[in-house]
Amino acid sequence: MKYIMIVPDGMADEKVEQLNNRTPLDCADIPTVNGLAMRGEIGLVKTIPDHMAPGSDIANLSVMGYDPQKYYTGRSSLEAVSIGIDLLETDITFRCNLVTLSDEEDYTKKTMLDHSAGEITTEEAKVLIQDLAKEMQTEEIRFYPGVSFRHVVVWHNGPDDFELTPPHDILERKIESYLPKGSSKDVILNMMLQSNRILKDHPLNKSRIERGLKPANSIWIWGEGKKPILDSFYEKYKLKGSVISAVDLIKGIGICAGLRSIDVEGATGNIHTNFEGKTAAAIKELEKGQDFVYVHIEAPDECGHQGDYVNKVLSMELIDKKVVKPIVEKLDEWGETYKILILPDHPTPLSIRTHTADPVPFVIYDSTKEQMNPQHRFSEKAAQKSGVYFDAGYKLTDYFLR
Repeated sequence: MKYIMIVPDGMADEKVEQLNNRTPLDCADIPTVNGLAMRGEIGLVKTIPDHMAPGSDIANLSVMGYDPQKYYTGRSSLEAVSIGIDLLETDITFRCNLVTLSDEEDYTKKTMLDHSAGEITTEEAKVLIQDLAKEMQTEEIRFYPGVSFRHVVVWHNGPDDFELTPPHDILERKIESYLPKGSSKDVILNMMLQSNRILKDHPLNKSRIERGLKPANSIWIWGEGKKPILDSFYEKYKLKGSVISAVDLIKGIGICAGLRSIDVEGATGNIHTNFEGKTAAAIKELEKGQDFVYVHIEAPDECGHQGDYVNKVLSMELIDKKVVKPIVEKLDEWGETYKILILPDHPTPLSIRTHTADPVPFVIYDSTKEQMNPQHRFSEKAAQKSGVYFDAGYKLTDYFLR
């Protein structure tokens, strides 16, 4: 038996006025996924525990089979593991976004225009992070480039009493109320201020503006964490597995769990990602003898953050056509018994452009237990009508894998 989990990040949504008061899932042409739903099980699952923030870190831990209330030590530390940073127990890690802020002279009066600096390329971002490091790095505080706008800062022997806000939670808002809080808040704020002074006139940003792109004119520090420790995925489920994602966070969770992390050329974390490459990598891992593959696709989430309902629908259709369909066809061609679980990690509603903790729909298809439920489809409404509900993501994963 082969097990495949496909996680379209942030896919779940609410009714959208521009879509005739339907959700993007209601509108998307996803015949393969809906075919699996008609022949399988559907329902709702709560991936975010009460009193925890609805982030992809917590949600993907839960969906990968780990109770966040037991295992969560912060987002950025998982990303640090993926980048290959050897963390000490006393290290404090931070996510370091390249962002676009408005042009006011007073930093505190600026507005968060884009949490991703226009989805800046990895190549351009690396130049900016390396230039920042030349001027700002110390023996205690180190900068590490990641993918696109997502980077990591490590503070050796740093404090851990911060209150920091994710930039995607404050889009189009003045940043003054969301600046760092905590005993060492001035260190973090000064890093952000200094980055703005360095980046606003950087030649690369001038070039981006000339090309009609958003400048990466500041860093935004958030998501503090400590060295993570997860139980072995193999020991939990007796399955050899791989994780495929463009996002360091997801790779880091997989690595900490003992899964093999697969890099895919052209995987970007947005709608322009290499869907075919991810699919080919998943199939190759199964061919090489892996029992389990976790395929994470960031595109719907980024479309949600951008408020782009057209591309959010399109991203779902591309996932159906370029990921789910070829994987199913290949498994059927092999004559392999298999189970597929498809679910978003959390909703990213277009109306608010950030995450919520609402339950998400799921579909499970088991090739050995095919059934026919013509009313089933993969949507928020159909999942709710099913009456099937899991109160924790890891419980659904236990059910799926065991």
